[in-house]
Amino acid sequence: MEEKIFHLKDGRKLGFIEYGKNDGIPVMIFHGTPGSKIWYRKDDEIARELGLRLISTDRPGFGTSDPNKNRTLLDWPNDVKELANGLGIERFSVLGVSGGGAYAAACAYQIPERLDHVSMISSVAPFKNGKPPKSMIKENRIAFSLGKYVPWLVKLSYQSQKKMIEQKPERFIEVMKKGNKHLNEWDRKYTQTDDQIKDMMAHLLGAFRIRVDGIVEELKLITNPWGFELEKIQMPVHIWHGKEDGMAPFEEIEKVSKEIPISITHFVSKAGHFLIDDETIWRSILEQIKEDHLLFVGKEGLISSKKRKKLV
Repeated sequence: MEEKIFHLKDGRKLGFIEYGKNDGIPVMIFHGTPGSKIWYRKDDEIARELGLRLISTDRPGFGTSDPNKNRTLLDWPNDVKELANGLGIERFSVLGVSGGGAYAAACAYQIPERLDHVSMISSVAPFKNGKPPKSMIKENRIAFSLGKYVPWLVKLSYQSQKKMIEQKPERFIEVMKKGNKHLNEWDRKYTQTDDQIKDMMAHLLGAFRIRVDGIVEELKLITNPWGFELEKIQMPVHIWHGKEDGMAPFEEIEKVSKEIPISITHFVSKAGHFLIDDETIWRSILEQIKEDHLLFVGKEGLISSKKRKKLV
């Protein structure tokens, strides 16, 4: 896929890739932690079929996006809005997966007037007292804790992983096949074949393209207070989550769904973390985005915000 660069007003570069239909309904998609704008190694045929234009971005310090020193979660909506303006897009939808869910929530809080739809998918929840919840799998708890208290160690780990992917990809595949035993049955079925691991490699290598610092920084960023109250989000938020998710624990996101004033929950029984790798679920997510876009766009243009509240 063609990788693109957008130049922000403050001089930083923002990397992005577009999938789906070029003139379709715009949707900004936010990757996980770690992750990158390389969502797929080829085009998204479901998005193209549904007439959606997926705009996948690298967050600051990831991939080809420049770092943004001392950034906060609430800095991201401004970057997204500026990118939309530069692409000539007035209104759009956002979806965030895993760590990206926090950024989707930040957009819902900060720029609701620009959004048709918000989805948090397999999303992390705010940490209490800066500590990962006990219901989170041990491997993720360790990563977040090290990222907060011993970031240099996490950096060395990611640098080692980057080197292995670049120089010994076959070794990385072997390690991944042996190292996913901590995952539940649902998640293992999306992480075990050579093709699945190659997709993961592309995603990670996209994140590590220039540096690994952005990922290390984000572990700490997500662990700290998000900078806004979920109760003050003034638009509907769709929450998609597997009930067996231990990477971003279901128990925590269930609490989030009760804090957001207007949340529409899509809780999937027996499902784990990798919801978007299930084509049926991914299609349902994209169909919901399209439905919400059509709901809020009338024949004479955009429905007024007053009427929109009545519809909700």
